[in-house]
Amino acid sequence: MTGRPVLYLVVCAAPPAQRIGGLVELLMRDGWTVCVIATPTAATWVDREALAERTGHPVRWTPRSPGDPAVHPEADAVLVAPATFNTVNKWALGINDSVALGILNELLMSGLPILVSPYAKGSLTAHPSYAGHVRLLAGAGVEFTETSALRPGTEAGEHPWHLVSEPLRRHLRTGR
Repeated sequence: MTGRPVLYLVVCAAPPAQRIGGLVELLMRDGWTVCVIATPTAATWVDREALAERTGHPVRWTPRSPGDPAVHPEADAVLVAPATFNTVNKWALGINDSVALGILNELLMSGLPILVSPYAKGSLTAHPSYAGHVRLLAGAGVEFTETSALRPGTEAGEHPWHLVSEPLRRHLRTGR
């Protein structure tokens, strides 16, 4: 890698998305160029303009028209945080109904490191399809954090973003 490696941060509509700016700051301090890609609902929960200003790249959430140039550089790694039950299941099935899922589907077998930090209720993760879909994605090389990794800390609105940034720090140190 030359210069700052590029991280695609895929943001899904779960409560931590409302504080995603804290994760972006941490990732940028760690040396990443961060490009945010949001699911359609998450795009309405985040401050797209502030994230674009901070990262230097627009938040992607709508499709490009044919012939439009790419607005993000090529990724060196992908982080999905928070990853919802819906996104994990659709991704495992190859469903491509949003820009976020399209990018995840394209990059799944690319050899890039992909880290997923799920945020879903226990009643959803107990659904019979969920564990199988996590295994399918893990078998394709996706690394998962614990489902509880993004639960709020003791202070209101505080999220333990370090639990998702540490595996990415290992990637920066090793280049893998």
